Amino acid sequence: MSKNYYELLGIQKTASKDDIKKAFRTMAHKYHPDKKGGDEAKFKEVNEAYSVLSDDKKRAEYDAYGRVFSGGGGGGAGPSGFEGGFEGFDFSDFASGKGFGQGGVEFDLGDIFSDFFGGRSPGGRQARGRDISIDVELSFAESVFGTDRRILLSKTSLCEVCKGSGAKAGTAMETCKTCNGKGKIHEARRSIFGSVQTTRVCPECQGQGKVPKEKCPHCHGAGVTKRQEEIAVRIPAGIEDGEVIRLGGAGEAIKGGSPGDLYVKVHAARHPHFRKEGNNLLMDFSIKLSSALLGDEYKIETLDGPITVKIPEGIHHGEILRVKGKGVPIERGRRGDLMIKIAIDLPSKLSREAKKLVEEMKKQGI
Repeated sequence: MSKNYYELLGIQKTASKDDIKKAFRTMAHKYHPDKKGGDEAKFKEVNEAYSVLSDDKKRAEYDAYGRVFSGGGGGGAGPSGFEGGFEGFDFSDFASGKGFGQGGVEFDLGDIFSDFFGGRSPGGRQARGRDISIDVELSFAESVFGTDRRILLSKTSLCEVCKGSGAKAGTAMETCKTCNGKGKIHEARRSIFGSVQTTRVCPECQGQGKVPKEKCPHCHGAGVTKRQEEIAVRIPAGIEDGEVIRLGGAGEAIKGGSPGDLYVKVHAARHPHFRKEGNNLLMDFSIKLSSALLGDEYKIETLDGPITVKIPEGIHHGEILRVKGKGVPIERGRRGDLMIKIAIDLPSKLSREAKKLVEEMKKQGI
């Protein structure tokens, strides 16, 4: 069993370099063989742990595989750079599909590959269909209130006749002769390590281990066909331009595996008057100078239809009027607000009467 270097130093896996150094000094002082009550064996283990964890490359290897391949740690490095060299390793098991080992411990290259690529080993990974993406154009109102769309796609889907089995109706399945029912094929290839065992999905049965005695006449045993399929897409209220909706399992199908996903990218049109700010709708609205001074009422066309807005007397340029519940739907019937930003439209020219009125206002300090 491999040693736990973190436990030997009494630290967590998230420990920094400084933490590792401090822990090593403490442990080395405690177990130093020249000290009364010291422990030479423990001192060596602590020294070994520090030599690995203080080196970034060795630590990364140790964290990933529980051992070190770049030299140092666990008995020292041999001429190959592997821990302990090649002594004691038996590479003959590669040809038989057992992996390789030392001291009775076996390693499967599929497990090592899974650490590199973040998935399961080639033989154990379930096949998955291809992801597909589409673009959907929305009006501004649709992006605010949400909508339902039905989209016609041409994609690979499960065969409607055999439901993906690839077998003719009423016929049985039999063991795949290519992989002898295992669903995967082992291949041995020579490398610098000797004979390396690799695994891949059987191309005949696509990893199922069984094949139909008689193939489906509709899909010719493929289990899938290329056809047009209508997909229902629910566009949520308040969606932003450029957002992507993921529909799991709505992508392309594959025999013996799970379907891919469908990604719907939304393109929302702009509105000449409104824009979204979170759950609120914002618009700019111009009023006359007289309306700003004396107050007034204006009819405004909103996404819900026309409403009448009362302009209070003495309103300022840039002031915002809030109309409750006329914004973006949120949840449970609640909505954001409509924010009306007031712009006062000043006249470029004044009549004689208007000038006299303004001059009179000026005299009054208005």
